[in-house]
Amino acid sequence: MTIVDFEPIQIEKAETYQQYLRRTPQVASDYSFANIWGWAREYDLEWAFDSGLVWLRQNTPRAVCWAPVGPWDEIDWPATCRKDDLEPGFTRVPERLAELWRQQAGDMLVIEEERANWDYVYDVEELITLRGNRFHKKKNLLNQFKKKSDYRFESFSAAMIDQALALQDDWCTWRDCEDVDVLAAENRAIQRVFIDWDHFPELLGGAILVEDMIVAYTIAEPLDKDTVVIHFEKGCPAHKGIYQAINQMFLESLEGRFRLVNREQDLGDEGLRKAKMSYHPVDFNKKYSVRVKA
Repeated sequence: MTIVDFEPIQIEKAETYQQYLRRTPQVASDYSFANIWGWAREYDLEWAFDSGLVWLRQNTPRAVCWAPVGPWDEIDWPATCRKDDLEPGFTRVPERLAELWRQQAGDMLVIEEERANWDYVYDVEELITLRGNRFHKKKNLLNQFKKKSDYRFESFSAAMIDQALALQDDWCTWRDCEDVDVLAAENRAIQRVFIDWDHFPELLGGAILVEDMIVAYTIAEPLDKDTVVIHFEKGCPAHKGIYQAINQMFLESLEGRFRLVNREQDLGDEGLRKAKMSYHPVDFNKKYSVRVKA
C-alpha cells in the first residue's frame, strides 16, 4: 500500500472523519477534528482516507505523519504497510498504537517517547473541589477572585464569539504574541475555530463576565465518554485568580458528565510543564515517535 491521495483537510468531511475517530481505540487530544482544523494551516496538514483508516501528514515545519485514525486493532499492519510506507516517520503516536506496532513490526522500527507531546489528564472532581494541601494555593486564588469580583459564569455560545475574540486580541497584546511564534500560531488556530464555530456542534465552553464583559473563556469538547479535553483557555491578567476560576467553574458546570479532563501537552516548555504539574495529573496520555531503523 502506497498512499498518494493526500489532500488538504476539508471541513465538509468532518463527520466522515468523526466516524473513524469514534472507532479509534485511544484518542489523544491532537486528533479531535476541531484541533486538526484549527491547526491545519500552521502544520500544513493533509489527510488521506485509505485502507480503512484516515492517514494524517504534516508538511511544516518538517514532513512527518501523525498516527492514523480508525480501528487500529482490525488492521494487519505488516500486510498493510511496506517499509517504504513508514517514511518519513510518525509523531504523536498514542501509547496503544505504539505498543501494537511494537508487537507486529518492532524489529524494523525505532519507537521513542515524545514527552513534550504527552497529554496531561486530571480527575475532574479534584479540580472542582480543590480539596487538601495539594490544592491550597489554587483554592486561595479562586476564593480571592470570587471575593473581589462581581462576576457571573455562563456556558459559551456563538453570541460570545466577538467578545472572546476581543479578549484574545488583548491577551496577545499582553503576551506579545507576534514576537513568539508558538503564541502567534495558537492565536491563528483559535481565530480559525471561532470563525467556523457553527461547524463544531460538539464544542463546549464557558466564560466569566465582569460588568458584562468577558474576562476569561475556555473552549473544550468531549474526547471520549469519560473525558473532556480543554483546547483553549484565556483570561485577563488584571483579575487575580482568573485561570483558577475559569477552570473550576467550567468543570463544575458540566455537572458530572465527565470523570477526567485532558489539558493537552506542554510542548517541552518548562514554564508550562510546571503549571500543568501543579494541578497534579492523575495520568498521562503518552505519545511516541516512530521511524524505520536505518
